[in-house]
Amino acid sequence: MAAAPRSARLLVGLLAGAGVAHFVAPEPFDAIVPRSLPGKTRTWTHLSGAAELALAAGIAVPRTRRVSALAAAGFFAAVFPANVRMAYDWRHRPAPLRAAACARLPLQVPLVLWARNVADDARG
Repeated sequence: MAAAPRSARLLVGLLAGAGVAHFVAPEPFDAIVPRSLPGKTRTWTHLSGAAELALAAGIAVPRTRRVSALAAAGFFAAVFPANVRMAYDWRHRPAPLRAAACARLPLQVPLVLWARNVADDARG
């Protein structure tokens, strides 16, 4: 992936790191899985981590970078409900933790836009 633009390499690192974290330390991720999803929480945590690892791998390969980056943009939008749940669940925690949980909400927008930009860069 040496020829990949810096933005794509950074996105790969973010997704790969998050994906690994879902397996190494799954508890924080379990805590934000929406209750409305069927099945076991840990299964959703592992599926989410596997998806992030697959997206990272796809973005790392020039041939699949565009479609994988578009899928990453969709993924970032799809996990927004987990961030909403975290903000709601943490509403009674100390102020710094509440602030961190609430700060995640608008951060999804730049993540989606970042992935879209990587996809656009891969097009041409």
